[in-house]
Amino acid sequence: MLELRNVTKRVGRVDHIRDVSLALRPGTLNVLLGPTLSGKTSLMRLMAGLDQPTAGSIHVEGRDVTGVAVQKRNVAMVYQQFINYPTLTVYENIASPLRVARADAATIDREVRRAADLLRLGPYLERTPLALSGGQQQRTALARAIVKKAGLVLLDEPLANLDYKLREELREELPRIFAQSGAIFVYATTEPQEALLLGGNTATLSEGRITQFGPTTEVFRRPLDLVTARTFADPPLNTISLEKAGGAFLLDGAPVMPVPAHLAAVADGTYTVAFQPHHLALAAQTPGAIPIRAKVTVAEITGSETFVHLAFADARFVMLAPGIHDLEPDTAVVVHVDARHLMMFDGAGRAVLPTLRAA
Repeated sequence: MLELRNVTKRVGRVDHIRDVSLALRPGTLNVLLGPTLSGKTSLMRLMAGLDQPTAGSIHVEGRDVTGVAVQKRNVAMVYQQFINYPTLTVYENIASPLRVARADAATIDREVRRAADLLRLGPYLERTPLALSGGQQQRTALARAIVKKAGLVLLDEPLANLDYKLREELREELPRIFAQSGAIFVYATTEPQEALLLGGNTATLSEGRITQFGPTTEVFRRPLDLVTARTFADPPLNTISLEKAGGAFLLDGAPVMPVPAHLAAVADGTYTVAFQPHHLALAAQTPGAIPIRAKVTVAEITGSETFVHLAFADARFVMLAPGIHDLEPDTAVVVHVDARHLMMFDGAGRAVLPTLRAA
């Protein structure tokens, strides 16, 4: 068990990490999700012992390790810029932590080949890293971390520099790899889709604080506040300020959409109404879908899907539509919101009630 208890990291007058409490169990995959500069790397450095907290404490299996140097902790790290020894073979790169630990030759050979098989590096053990693809080089760095048998494995955006095909390949493999280890894995990413693909648990970060932590799909489906909902949205979350009055949402006093049944009991007042881009569609997908009259500002065709940017009153929405939709700017359209997935947040940004929404 790794526990952070009210941990703060201050540099000068700036809090890089603010009052973070977190408990991570052995055998779990834990994703740190947040935009650049949200505190992911700072938090991982504290977990590793590379930096010391300004306040609070860090415990491993109940033992206070605050102030214990990284060299004295059982930690492995894999970075965005994967690091291998260029003059050593893949075999020797993977074996290096075991040689430092003075393991015997039989143990080294067994563990290297087990990790190589796990990461599909068996045919490349006699090559040097420069003779490998980018994905194979990153696999080598991961294999080296695995053979170390560290209790804590930290992966700081390890796939960010790989091309799309390699990223997708490794994203599919990593949950399998993690499942076969009893270590605590912590994986930092800026991408909500990557967090969903990896599964496990997710902690959403904003400005150095954890806004929510729990099973990944639960955090995605039931954000406790607007900051978490926005962190877990790509393209950005669609939001608009509306007044709830009885069974209708009003904008400037005029009704613009009905209140769906699951929000009917909420007290009247002004709220931020939010929904994900993929819960907006050109045609109604469910009987209770809410029609919205909007105007196209731009349509971005990516091949398999289209990002349609829409103007609705003073709000700007994005619709993620499967397929190719060649819509000209200023085209008037009627789009449909899946009413089951509308979320409401009060003036303080808190979720009005738990809202279940599907991926």
